[in-house]
This record gives sequence, C-alpha cells and structure tokens, in this order.
Amino acid sequence: MIIVRDIFQLEFGKAKQAIELLQQGREALQRAGYPVDRLLADMTGDFYTLVMETRVESLSAYEQALGNTRDASDWQATYERLVPLVMSGRREVFREVSE
Repeated sequence: MIIVRDIFQLEFGKAKQAIELLQQGREALQRAGYPVDRLLADMTGDFYTLVMETRVESLSAYEQALGNTRDASDWQATYERLVPLVMSGRREVFREVSE
C-alpha cells in the first residue's frame, strides 16, 4: 500500500477557506479516481498547514489517479480557487510496512 500526503502551507488566516474547498473538491477527486482518505490540519509545528492523505495500491495506480485529475473539470475549478490560498506545498510518498 502506498500513502501519499499532499502538504499545503497556507497563507495566514486562510485555513478555514482551504479546508472548505478541499472538502468540496474531495468529491470531485473521488469521482476522478483519486481516493482522498482524510484531511488533516496542524495542531503544532508550522501554522496553517493542511494535509490531504491518500492511500493507493501502487505507484502506478497513483500516477493513473493523478492523471485523471487533470481531466476532471470540477476538480480543476476547485483547484483554481485553492491556489491563491497556498504559499507552498510538497508531497510525501510512503510505502506502508504495517497497519
């Protein structure tokens, strides 16, 4: 199992808006085959950090799901509204070794 964490460093004070957008966009991602399992918000560390966590069977399944999002117009509309709220981001990819 592969776990992907998309980590967004948000503009100051924009967490509520970003969370709402990702909650709305989550359905669009699911329809595109990108299975968002959970959204996480910071409690410690860097302020205004939001994490979107996804589990997939393999890297090839992840690549396919990611490609599907590029063609999903409903997700692209959400993404365009999310971008101005984000200062930076990064992606972490893990291989699950036990549950």
